Amino acid sequence: MGRRTAIRALIVAGTVLAVLAIVSLWVSRQALETDTWARTSTELLEEEAVQAAVANLLVDQLYANVDVAAELEAALPPRADVLAEPAAGALRRAAVEVADQALDRPLVQRAWERANRRAHETLVDVVEGGGGVVATEGGVVTLDLRELLAEVGERTGLSVGLADRLPEGTATIEILRADQLSAVQTGGRLLRPLAFVLTAAMLACLGAAVWLARGRRRETVRAAGFALVAAGLVTLVVRELLGGVVVDELAVTAANEPVVTAVWGVGTSLLADIAWASIAYGILIVAGAWLAGPARWAVEIRRTLAPYLADPWVTYGVVAAVVVLVLLWGPTEGTRRVLPTLVLLALLVAGVETLRRQVRREVPAPEPRVPEHA
Repeated sequence: MGRRTAIRALIVAGTVLAVLAIVSLWVSRQALETDTWARTSTELLEEEAVQAAVANLLVDQLYANVDVAAELEAALPPRADVLAEPAAGALRRAAVEVADQALDRPLVQRAWERANRRAHETLVDVVEGGGGVVATEGGVVTLDLRELLAEVGERTGLSVGLADRLPEGTATIEILRADQLSAVQTGGRLLRPLAFVLTAAMLACLGAAVWLARGRRRETVRAAGFALVAAGLVTLVVRELLGGVVVDELAVTAANEPVVTAVWGVGTSLLADIAWASIAYGILIVAGAWLAGPARWAVEIRRTLAPYLADPWVTYGVVAAVVVLVLLWGPTEGTRRVLPTLVLLALLVAGVETLRRQVRREVPAPEPRVPEHA
């Protein structure tokens, strides 16, 4: 009775730790990996609502730093000077459309990605303790969009060579202030090992439950698979519910709601990917446990596979082919990283070898034929 209670407690603890591990993996990779940050920023700019918001920001900054009416006045004939002001207002609406279209172009999107990559590299320097340079520059980490602003200025024809004339601080979005430095550095130091520790603790709990369950290990392995499925589903449900709260809190006006919704969706897409990966791994574990079970269909499948499983070259040749195909496909975050891939590979080999041994016990190899003497 005590052992069963301990096994159930370990399964429950493993499920909770799996949810925490999923969240910590997402936060760690999203916040501390520059490639992930840059990729997410590019996906954000592909959202129509975000494009529109960025276009409006750039045009607002353009008009704040360029005397558009004066530029038009200089270009118009003397008698048409009075048209400069109304033309500047009309041109503003057209400039937003031009900026929006420009943000669809690969050249401008690469400039956006470069700006995000530079900002994140500075942020990581701060997190890892190299905040001295940032502090001397006002203690602010910013996303510098001056390159995009100059591109918009040239595309609208309002200002050529704008990049050289823009003052510091133009078209920038604040990411980190000096008074947040200590908290960010502390959080960064905790985040890096936390994802590994929680994942290892989750695997240890589920592994300990299987080890304790002598005589019921197949059922416990199946329960561990269901635990991973449950963790993924809980994460997806919480993401959906929390998304509604975040949008309601941050969308000050109805006009802002599409932008906040898009940012939340793209920003947490990696969280959803990790959750779905947990569900997929769990389903594979449950399927493997059922395949090793006493159900008639499972027994028939094992008997059919027996001749192939008896030959390790055939068995592991197929396993190797499947592994190569999965690695080339890279369907989950885990299959695109070295350490998770090695862990998954070890678990796969352990499962296949366990099934081979079970089949050998159930379907003994046929006795070799003794040739009859004439």
